[in-house]
Amino acid sequence: MPHPSRLTCLALAIALLGGAPLLQAAEAPPATAVANDKAPLPLDELRTFAEVMDRIKAAYVEPVSDKTLLENAIKGMLSNLDPHSAYLDPEAFRELQESTSGEFGGLGIEVGMEDGFVKVVSPIDDTPASKAGIQPGDLIVKIDGQPTKGLSMLEAVDKMRGAAGSKILLTLVREGGKPFDVELTRAVIKVRSVKSQLLDDGYGYVRITQFQVNSGEEVGKALNKLRKDNGKKLRGLVLDLRNNPGGVLQAAVEVSDHFLKKGLIVYTEGRIANSELRFSADPADASEGVPLVVLINGGSASASEIVAGALQDHKRAVLMGTDSFGKGSVQTVLPLNNDRALKLTTALYYTPNGRSIQAQGIVPDIEVARAKLTREQDDENIKEADLQGHLGNGNGGADRPSQSKTGQPARPQDDDYQLSQALNLLKGLSVTRGD
Repeated sequence: MPHPSRLTCLALAIALLGGAPLLQAAEAPPATAVANDKAPLPLDELRTFAEVMDRIKAAYVEPVSDKTLLENAIKGMLSNLDPHSAYLDPEAFRELQESTSGEFGGLGIEVGMEDGFVKVVSPIDDTPASKAGIQPGDLIVKIDGQPTKGLSMLEAVDKMRGAAGSKILLTLVREGGKPFDVELTRAVIKVRSVKSQLLDDGYGYVRITQFQVNSGEEVGKALNKLRKDNGKKLRGLVLDLRNNPGGVLQAAVEVSDHFLKKGLIVYTEGRIANSELRFSADPADASEGVPLVVLINGGSASASEIVAGALQDHKRAVLMGTDSFGKGSVQTVLPLNNDRALKLTTALYYTPNGRSIQAQGIVPDIEVARAKLTREQDDENIKEADLQGHLGNGNGGADRPSQSKTGQPARPQDDDYQLSQALNLLKGLSVTRGD
C-alpha cells in the first residue's frame, strides 16, 4: 500500500459535498509556497472595504460588532471561490473532524449547491434520508418551511443537523416536478463504509458507501471474507460505488491498490509544491485478478471517481451504470488560530491517463440506467417432467420438473436492475473464459 508519508506535510483529502470528512492538514504551507507571485496590496479596494465597514457600523438598523463583520467578510471571500472552499468556525471545524470517524448526527444526506439551491448528491445507506426515499438530484427548496435560496451550504447543513429523535420537514423538487414534503426524524448517523456478501455461487459484491480513513483496510477484509465464504477463488466481483459521494483521498488510493498490481493510481496538480502528489500501486493484488464490474451513477463523486477512473484507465474493470458526478478537485483543511480553519481547494486530480474529471465525470463503459426490475412468474407452468408416464432422459440424466421458488431468501440483484446486469456480465465473462 502507498505509505502515508507520501502525503508530505499536507494530509490531502477529497471533500464530501455538504460536510464531508477531510483530513486535517498537519501544518499550513509556508507563505512563500502559497504566494509565489507577490503583488502589491490593492490599496483602493482596501480603502473601500474599510469605508463599507464604517458605513455599516454607523448606519445599519442594528449594532453590528467588528468581529461579526470581519467573520462575514472572510466567509464571503471563500464563498466566491468555488462550491467546496469554505471558512470553518470552531463549531463547523469540530463537526468536520468528528465526521471523519464515520459517526455524526443528522439525516445522512450529502449535499451540494445548484443555482442557489441545496442539491442532494446522495443519501447514505441505512440512514433517515435513504429510508425516506430521498434521491440524488433532488433539490431541497425549504427546510422546516424556510426557503434555502440564499443559504450557504454550511448554513443549510447546520439547519439539517440536530438532536437525535427530533423531526425535520424538507420540501423537495424532483426532476422539475412539483414541490413535495418529506418529514424525517434525525438520528445518530453511524456510517458503515464497506458492506459485502456473495450474490451467487462464486460471485461477490462489495459496496462502499463513502471513503473513510479505514475504508481501504475494510475492503481488504471484505475480499478475504468473500473468498473464505466461497471456499475458493471468486469467479467475479461487483464493486458498487453508486451514490458514494467521496471522502478521504488516501482511502481511495488504498481501495484502488487492492485491484491493481502496478502503475499510477492518481496524481494531483496545484499551485503549491505540496499539492503535487503521485500515488502508484504495489505488486500485491488482494482481488486475485478476478473479473471486476464497477457500478457508478450520478451520485458517485470525488474519491469514487478516482477509483473508477484508475480501474478504467488500467482496463482492470468494466464500468457500468451512468455518468458520475464530476468532482475532480482536492480540498485541504488548513487550521487557523482560535480553533478555526479554511477548507480550501488546492489542486485538481487526474486519472492515470491524465484525464481531469472536473465538471465532466466518468463515462461508464456500458451505460445501464436505473430501472425497476420485475420478474415474470412462471411457477405454475408445467414441464414434460411433470407429466405422468413421461419418458426418461436418454442419457440417464435426472428429471427436472417445475419447482416453486417460494421461500427463497431475497437477493440484492432481484430488485436492482443495474446490479443484476453487472452479475449477468460477470457470468458471461466466466463462460467465455471457461471458468
